[in-house]
Amino acid sequence: MSGHDAIVLAGGAARRLAGADKPGLLVAGVPLLDRVLAAAAGAERTIVVGPRRPTHREVVWVREDPPGGGPVAALAAALPVVRADAVVLLAADLPFLSAALLDRLLAALGPDRGPDAPAGVVAVDADGRDQYLLAAYRTAALRTALADLGEPAGAALRRVVGPLATRRIQAGPDAAFDCDTWADVRDARARSGRMDTAPKRREMTGLDEWTEAVKQELGIELDVDIAALLDMTRVAAHNVQRPAAPLTSFLVGYAAAMRGGGADAVAEALRQARELAERRGPDVEPDA
Repeated sequence: MSGHDAIVLAGGAARRLAGADKPGLLVAGVPLLDRVLAAAAGAERTIVVGPRRPTHREVVWVREDPPGGGPVAALAAALPVVRADAVVLLAADLPFLSAALLDRLLAALGPDRGPDAPAGVVAVDADGRDQYLLAAYRTAALRTALADLGEPAGAALRRVVGPLATRRIQAGPDAAFDCDTWADVRDARARSGRMDTAPKRREMTGLDEWTEAVKQELGIELDVDIAALLDMTRVAAHNVQRPAAPLTSFLVGYAAAMRGGGADAVAEALRQARELAERRGPDVEPDA
């Protein structure tokens, strides 16, 4: 079925992940959100509900009201932006979602003809559970169900889509796998090493990849000037001792945090540390 939009819900609190930015967590070097967006690339328009993040392709951003108000509030924020007659509704934490599965959902939905046409097609996971955030729906049916519900904030999604006349298809063993816990994230990363499911990361080197992984793990949102940091550590290692490089990097980060954090604070701390190391000169006897 052609002519569909996609809604991706990316604004949850991730309580079981200690508040980590779940859509930004990396699997095989690619954020979960980008993996979902790659699978949904066939949509005419993709609406992402949640705080803005860098993404590998252009999307329409909206925010639920209130922020963190749950999946129904997110759906209410996205539906006014949908233009197509059909929409795939997706969670942002599906690392192994495929375009082929979305095509199956849309094909099963079919054209809106006659009283027997389903209002939606829902994927069923390996345990037989309906995955309402891995499904295709008719836009008009969602709008009617949402209007009948009333206040969307805090409502359960099954109250909107549960009463709809839907069909169900098996998603397969991996396609419905989601990342709710750190154990799930570790499992996804382990599986990804055995599966060729990751979209290509744009010009990402190994250092870039590692930096992004550490930032996600530590909950840091900062553009790191890798070249400047490595240059500072090179001077420290050459003019002081090799162990001075990681030690000075730690102290630079601590100083930047004490000064309020941010790229400017890091850059200034790097500059000061580099100049200090340069003043030591290469005449200091290096370590063996």
